[in-house]
Amino acid sequence: MKLLPISLAIGTLLISPFSLAKTVNVVASFTVLADIVKQIGGEQVQVKSLVGPNGDPHTFEPTPQDSQALAQADVVFISGLGLEGWMDRLVSASGYKGQPVIASAGITTRSMEEGGERITDPHAWNSMQNGVIYATNVMNALIKADPEERAAIRQRGENYIQQLKTLDSWAKTSFEAIPVAKRKVLTSHDAFGYFGQRYGVTFLAPVGFSTEAEASASAVGGLINQLKQQHISSYFIENQTDPRLVKQIASATGAQPGGELYPEALSVASGPAATYEAAFKHNVNAMLSSMR
Repeated sequence: MKLLPISLAIGTLLISPFSLAKTVNVVASFTVLADIVKQIGGEQVQVKSLVGPNGDPHTFEPTPQDSQALAQADVVFISGLGLEGWMDRLVSASGYKGQPVIASAGITTRSMEEGGERITDPHAWNSMQNGVIYATNVMNALIKADPEERAAIRQRGENYIQQLKTLDSWAKTSFEAIPVAKRKVLTSHDAFGYFGQRYGVTFLAPVGFSTEAEASASAVGGLINQLKQQHISSYFIENQTDPRLVKQIASATGAQPGGELYPEALSVASGPAATYEAAFKHNVNAMLSSMR
């Protein structure tokens, strides 16, 4: 074996990729987006999620520590589409000079009438087809932030995107095997519109796009009648919302609990939905079990 001169060997160690690789300091608005960044960024990123596990991104109240995290960030990722109504104030307070990356850019949005106005549905990531767009936008932004690691980031990103595409196909095939009449789900609020559009599932909820909205007595009464007429026999609570209203509606209709869904927040690391992929698989399997 040919030995390197001592000076050359030391130089090789000093310029190893591990000593040169920089860490990109990232802030993401909520756990689903933070996980996408982690999966694609790998060891090259340090990610802070503003809204924590089981947290509600609609009602989140930023702290001074969150403002400090933004001020120190190299890149800030948000979902956009009106999800983070508090973000503009936080960016202004923090003094962050960059422009947040909108991970939902390029998605075909859906909307509904709510409170007399047309509102865009912000929950685009619940369709895994849209998840591919989120991942692509994240990958491109990380490459821009750390061009020296372009090859590694792109490889992780493309591998991850392929995994998301596989999940999308699996969900479509799985729901297509269920009779249309059984593809109906009662949840706490209207967070699964993109999911339903993509996979042919009808969702009913007493509250609209935001958990801050309140359901009127007439709306709840109409929903109860609809559930009875359509023979919807199971309901789901959501990990980030108060379950009392949906349980009250279920009690009036005789619907049985189908479990817990994770539409807007991942679980803690030891829970069943610690990653975006795990949450999607959990949600699909829980719904399928209630329909079969």
